[in-house]
This record gives sequence, C-alpha cells and structure tokens, in this order.
Amino acid sequence: MSRTAAAAAGAGAPSARLPAPLRALLRPLSGEGAFPWLAPLVVMLLIFTIYPLLYNIWLSFHEYAPFRRQLEFVGVVNWVTLWSDTRFWGSLGVTFTYFFVVLTIQLVLGMAIALLLDSDEPGFGLLRALLTLTLVIPPAITGMMFLLMQDPEFGVISYVLQALGVIGENHPILASRSTALLGVMLADIWQWTPFMVLIFLAGLRSLPPEPFEAAMLDGASPVQIFRRITLPLMWKVIAVAVLIRGIDVFRMFDYVFVMTSGGPGTSTYVLSLYAWQQTFSFIKWGYGATISLVSLILILIIANLFIKFARVRW
Repeated sequence: MSRTAAAAAGAGAPSARLPAPLRALLRPLSGEGAFPWLAPLVVMLLIFTIYPLLYNIWLSFHEYAPFRRQLEFVGVVNWVTLWSDTRFWGSLGVTFTYFFVVLTIQLVLGMAIALLLDSDEPGFGLLRALLTLTLVIPPAITGMMFLLMQDPEFGVISYVLQALGVIGENHPILASRSTALLGVMLADIWQWTPFMVLIFLAGLRSLPPEPFEAAMLDGASPVQIFRRITLPLMWKVIAVAVLIRGIDVFRMFDYVFVMTSGGPGTSTYVLSLYAWQQTFSFIKWGYGATISLVSLILILIIANLFIKFARVRW
C-alpha cells in the first residue's frame, strides 16, 4: 500500500479524526495514558480519605480550649488519658460484645435463610426480592421503629415476649440493663441479616452442580453435603461477607443513639457513641479524634488478622 493510500485509510479511521488531547485520553490505560483517568479518583481519595485521616491524627495531639476558642498543642496527653479512662474500656467491652453476638447471629441466620431460598420454584424469586426492602430503610428509622415496638405499654415485641413469659409484665426492654443491649441488637439483626442472605444466595447460585450430584448418588445426607461440599466451596464468599459486615458492625452508632443514647447507665455505650459524645457534647475534639483513631486501628488489626487466618486471597 502506498503512503497516500495509508494516509487516506488512517484519515478515515474515527480515532484519527479526533483531536490529539482526546486521543490521549482514549489511549489504553497504560503508561502516560492512565493518569487522566486516575486523576479524579486520586483527587477524591486525597480529599475524602487521606486529608481527614491526617487531620484526625494531627487533632489527636491537640485539644480545643473553649475560653480561648482555639486548638492548643497538648502532645500525647490524649493518648495517655485514654489508657486510664474506665469509660473508654467499658465502651470497648460493650462494642466487642455487640460485635461478636450480632455478627454470629447474622452469619448463622443468613446462611440458614439462604439455603431455604436457594430454589427455582415459583415464588422464591419474589421472596428474594423482598429481602432488599430492609436494606433501603435508614438505620435511624429502623431504630425508631424498634424503639416503639419495644415500648413496655404498647410495643408489639414487648407484648409477644410478655405473652410467652420471656419477660415480666410492663418490663422495659430498653430501660433495663439486662436487656437493653439485646433490644438494640434485635434492630441490627432484623435490618442486616438480609444483606448476608443475599451474598450467600449469590454464592450458592454460582456453585457447580456436579459435586452435589455425585454426593447424592453416593448416598450422602444433606448435613454431610453441607459440611463437606457447601461450606468449603462457600468459604471465600462467607469470609468476604463477614469481613464487610464486621467492619460495619464494629462502628455501629445509629441504633444506640436513637434507641438508648448509651443507657441505661453505660450498658449500651459503644465506642462510636463515646467518641461522638466527647467530640460534640463535651467539645473535646482532640480526645474524640483519639478515640476514633483507636477504633480505626482496632478495625485494621481485626480485619487483617481475619484475612490471614481465613486465608482470603483477593
């Protein structure tokens, strides 16, 4: 082909008629052509993630002086105070209790419901779709709903538990130290168990049918099939679901704030609520930042240990 013909063919190509800057943007994501595509993401990461984190670290070494109306450098005072703060350790214990109980129940219930809904029979698709309804409700609204349903005088949950003899008559679930945290957990479990169900359902629907068919031909029971085939094949899906939900459970704030505000006493005082109270109620911005950083460090440690022991490979 002559140079004239080649030039004519190149001129006829759509990309050849575009301006040079636009051709650079449409170049494959390699080398110099990658930066224009990554620049918006990098800017968002710097503004909404890196800068707040660095500012929080800087703030933890300062404290707001209300009479002077300015931040003052206090060094490691906030970090030293944290270790002797009994309220902090109490809220940390409540947080871990809430974390393990809620996550365990959501994991077991999520897997059980997913196994029940793993069917192509008519009506099961509608049931799977209805599971998404709880996920679109704001957690604060869910907390208010369960606050009313657990009212000792007219709440439906209180009425059912009293009829079954689980609690005494006019027993205030959210105003009793022995049941307040369980009442908050109930709202979280109701709203977010469907999230686990949907993830497990997606994993179950993607499993190959051959191992299950071979196991049934060999006479394996449903329990043996679940233990020996379903769980090993679903392990990565379960690990990812637990990791995502665990991070969210650890930083829970909405339900406690709406339903109990940490009470009665400190029985539902979680770490996120304590950080919020120190920051906005007591105007201890530096101390609140320190508590939030400790929460971040704990989440990173727990998540990385889980990834290591669960042998999750991305």
